[in-house]
Amino acid sequence: MRINSELLKRENNMIRKIVMISIVIALSSFAYKGNNEAYSLTVKVHDLRNSKGVIQFALYNKEGTIPDERYTKYYKKLIGEIAEGTSSVTFDNLPPGKYAVNILHDEDKNGKIDKGLILPKEGIGFSNYESIGLSNHPKFSRASFELRSDMTTDVKVVYM
Repeated sequence: MRINSELLKRENNMIRKIVMISIVIALSSFAYKGNNEAYSLTVKVHDLRNSKGVIQFALYNKEGTIPDERYTKYYKKLIGEIAEGTSSVTFDNLPPGKYAVNILHDEDKNGKIDKGLILPKEGIGFSNYESIGLSNHPKFSRASFELRSDMTTDVKVVYM
């Protein structure tokens, strides 16, 4: 009888361990899924002065990345076609966080900002900016916004 009760205790201990391990794995998978949140961000541009070229949409996610005249500090970049003076793109699978958008109406499709003496010849824009100038210089802190769900935003294009 003693052997059977000893065996029964071992089986019960083994069952408890299996149940505990299963619970830990299940809870871990729920926690992991919670950290894998991903959202989409749709960016729209209206009132383009013409339908030449494309719109370059650059997405930033770190302080100090804007301004970025050479487009080397972006997190993701998409190119949008122009139709009837508008363009839009959607950035998918973005983790929640702080983001800013910079657009370029790249009329000659060369991937960079063409300038006159000092000012851009092509249209540019930043999220949260209605105008851009020497006293209204773009900064990530001002252009940024929190992404905590799927979102759509409009960026105003500025021609100087």
